[in-house]
Amino acid sequence: MEATPLNGNSPSYSNSLYAMWERSPALRLSVCCGGVVLLLGTYGFLQERIMAAPYGVGAAAEYFKYTVFLVFLNRVVSCAFAFFMVLVKGESIKNGPPLWKYAAVSVSNVMATTCQYEALKFVSFPVQMLGKSSKMVPVMGWGIAISGKSYKLLDWLIALAVTGGCTIFLIGGNILSSKEQDAGKSEGLVLASIGLCLMLGYLACDGFTSMFQEKIFKDHNVTPYNQMLYVNLFSILVSCAALVAFGGFPQSFAFAARHPMFIPDALLLSFSATFGQVFIYSTIFWFGALVFAATMNLRQLVSILISVGYYSHPVTWLQWTGVAICFSGLFLKTYLGHLAYKEKEKKEGNEGKATP
Repeated sequence: MEATPLNGNSPSYSNSLYAMWERSPALRLSVCCGGVVLLLGTYGFLQERIMAAPYGVGAAAEYFKYTVFLVFLNRVVSCAFAFFMVLVKGESIKNGPPLWKYAAVSVSNVMATTCQYEALKFVSFPVQMLGKSSKMVPVMGWGIAISGKSYKLLDWLIALAVTGGCTIFLIGGNILSSKEQDAGKSEGLVLASIGLCLMLGYLACDGFTSMFQEKIFKDHNVTPYNQMLYVNLFSILVSCAALVAFGGFPQSFAFAARHPMFIPDALLLSFSATFGQVFIYSTIFWFGALVFAATMNLRQLVSILISVGYYSHPVTWLQWTGVAICFSGLFLKTYLGHLAYKEKEKKEGNEGKATP
């Protein structure tokens, strides 16, 4: 039996490999979800490698400082890929929504990514991952402010449980990045506060980005690749302006000349971020948002375990309890979403039978 994607379109392929892809949901699930976990896991690992680990040894060792350059490189790769896909799919290059909407998304997107990278200078990668998990509350807040959405009490309770788990992790042990592990108590408190403020900035900006992109899709007839193209075009302009105004272009190239290993790390970071989006779209396309949400939860948990193991971050039992509470809330939300989806399917099926 041929597979049918969620939008109802069923492409026909003569190639045996594609025929196998069509016949095997297990193969599609393994490739799509495995791609998300692998590529976004690589993306997270390289973030920590570039921002929190030194390049060089001994007296020549130094840390990369110019975060916006990484954002710029990411957006160049994503923009090139989006332009390629628009051409391949025969989509219009013209913008549908007003350009100011794309500009607003781009500014918040660049700010969110910059805060995310900068935070790794001060707090550990597990803190960043758990901080991302707790963005449910700001996303819900922006949903109310921008789209007039309403949420059930249970949604708020789950969001608060996830945030509570993150809070337990923060207060349960050392949360400083690898480069700041030797800081004294008072200095460590200041550094941790800076890192957490940057994560709050990330949550606010990323929440706005998500809700505003959703509103653009809802209000305008625009494809994902068209939006990806214009958002990244404006993001290139924003990050370029920041690099020119505050410096970073010549310094980044000089750093790459001194430490050649920085080049493949930065390029792989950009490619894994870009092609991770492809697997995200594919997972949602074939299996829906609930499978994608569960996959992202798994990806975050795997990334935390790899980071703790590879970089030897000290984690107390109280912090592991916070991690367990956080991810229990996330997986519960995904499961409840699955039950709601099944109930909706059942209701629609009953209504279809009742119709003469």
